Amino acid sequence: MSTNPSLAPHWATSSLGHPADISALERTALGDHLAHCGAQRGRLQLLWSGADELQGILAGRVITSAVVLTLLFGGSWLML
Repeated sequence: MSTNPSLAPHWATSSLGHPADISALERTALGDHLAHCGAQRGRLQLLWSGADELQGILAGRVITSAVVLTLLFGGSWLML
């Protein structure tokens, strides 16, 4: 299967001598898109961001987290 090179996606990362700035129209479109995506995610996004924050806190304190989890699981096992 051959592909037509003229139909291939093309990304230009050069500003070609012009200021590399986003236009007001592009900024508005991006803001509208992000607002729409954020509204679509709702509670699930809140849950994911909370889990990411918890993971960040626990990752910084690996040893302390392991000790606390061991004590919690060990204590609950002894209570049974």
